[in-house]
Amino acid sequence: MWEVVNVIPAKDEMIKALEKRHGKELQNRFSSAVVAVCGLGGLGSNISICLARAGIGKLILVDFDRVDITNLHRQQYKASQIGIYKTEALSENLREIAPYIELEAHTVCVNESNAAQLLKEADIICEAFDKAEAKAMLANTVLETMPEKFLVAASGMAGMGSANSIKTRKVIKNFYICGDGVSDISDGTALVSSRVMLCAAHQAHTVLRILANEFET
Repeated sequence: MWEVVNVIPAKDEMIKALEKRHGKELQNRFSSAVVAVCGLGGLGSNISICLARAGIGKLILVDFDRVDITNLHRQQYKASQIGIYKTEALSENLREIAPYIELEAHTVCVNESNAAQLLKEADIICEAFDKAEAKAMLANTVLETMPEKFLVAASGMAGMGSANSIKTRKVIKNFYICGDGVSDISDGTALVSSRVMLCAAHQAHTVLRILANEFET
């Protein structure tokens, strides 16, 4: 019989394990990066977990909502967390995965007035909202008032379409969009966990590629 011992590895052990996978130079870039995730639903919760597993140094988490039973089929929360603010629930889950990650959580709704203050420290901003108006607001605000920051947004991940239709494209120098660019929940199309996760993975991987100085053409 194996004896189960729940001992959290020391910080240097975890860093060495990541360096073994990513290389020391690249891991240093990940560890020194600050990434903001705006919206902690199907996209944002999955983006955050991918980035935490990669060893991103700090995540800024922004969402005003609470975990609901209808979220559990595609978002990275547990049934025991229903009713808890998503910022609190996701912070708890991320610390179980990456105990030494730095987290800054804001339980607020992002708007044109507070975006600059909330996101000022971020090197890269991930847009992970459900509603088109919120997506447009964040994109316009970042591109107009924070043009030096990278923005990784999403458009189209609903339904049972092919996984291969989820793509990443560079719109302008610091602006990327991931998704199929077509599907929309507003037309009654369902959100399926696997396809939402695919889009989130595209966004997370785009963040890591930017930090690695690997850019889409």
